[in-house]
Amino acid sequence: MLTYVLKTLWRHRARTLLTVTGAAVAMFVFCCVGSVQEGLERLTTGTDANRSLIVFQENRFCPTSSRLPEDYARKILKVDGVRDVMPIQVWTNNCRASLDIVVFNGADPKQIQASRPVKLVAGSWSDFESRRDAAIVGRNVAQRRGLGVGDQFSIGEISVQVAGVFSSTVPSEENLIYTSLQFLQYTRGLDNAGLVTQHEVMLDENAEPDRVAAEIDQVLRAGSVATTTRRKGAFQASTLSDLVDLIGFAHWLGYACVGLVLSLVATTTVMSVQDRIKEYAVLQTIGVRPLRAMRLVLTESTILCLIGGASGTLLAVTALAVGGYSIGAEGATIAFRPSLGLLWSGLVVSLGVGVAAGIAPAIQAATVPIVRALRQE
Repeated sequence: MLTYVLKTLWRHRARTLLTVTGAAVAMFVFCCVGSVQEGLERLTTGTDANRSLIVFQENRFCPTSSRLPEDYARKILKVDGVRDVMPIQVWTNNCRASLDIVVFNGADPKQIQASRPVKLVAGSWSDFESRRDAAIVGRNVAQRRGLGVGDQFSIGEISVQVAGVFSSTVPSEENLIYTSLQFLQYTRGLDNAGLVTQHEVMLDENAEPDRVAAEIDQVLRAGSVATTTRRKGAFQASTLSDLVDLIGFAHWLGYACVGLVLSLVATTTVMSVQDRIKEYAVLQTIGVRPLRAMRLVLTESTILCLIGGASGTLLAVTALAVGGYSIGAEGATIAFRPSLGLLWSGLVVSLGVGVAAGIAPAIQAATVPIVRALRQE
């Protein structure tokens, strides 16, 4: 049966190629949309997103507009349930949505090493700690900008020496550049001496995040700048609110691509059955049962969809792995990284769509009136 189906597909090579190509393009888009959704979910619902708090200036959104006193860290440390506080100065070249956003995070190098899941793949921590203008660069940024250890990188008012390139188990981290806090505070033109953009609060294991957040805001209410404290995931979701809405709409684009594959493969299979209606009548005449005729058509549509869908899925996974793409806004970034779940979802959807697309033409082939089909010109 498989040999017969393959010969049938080869007999109409142009139609088969066009159908496979169309399915591959649609599944490529489906997987890319799925990768964006996975990146947003990782950013806003991960363990770190729910066990850390971000203290930000009240009614501010872009990092350049939040200016908190650095010594707020001492007051926050006294709140029950707080394990550690890391003052962070954030600088970005673009607060609007961008595919090539550059985000600098200035913090104490020792705290960065202790609190961030980063691992240097080139360079050394000692070089980073010994020079105030040194920086460690995320792998994705280094790839996009062509940076290596020892290079000088300048953008806007910022100019740093690359002391290392790091990878991370958190994909969004690989789109950041870390420098010392003092470097971003005292860089000429930034005017941030004694100020930070935000305080990141690490909690004790048994601390209740919402209670601690409310207490921190209450403690700082008497300070010079009012604050809003939220879980890290909620803060990032709020920061990326415009992108969240856009990604939510793109979710329907993924479904539209699945519908496109279904329509394309079903149309091709129907045309194939109609072109060979007399052939199916002959098969029934020589003893091929209706259920076997249905399996022939279902196998044909499934092979078409699996080849096209698998090709598009593998191409998308490869492009995402090699490209290191991301999108960001207001200092937060969403990394597009392939995953095993994304690969399996692409293959399973291709298989399901292939079977669904072949049901109607399979019934047509199995129920063809033999005499009338044999008389067909």
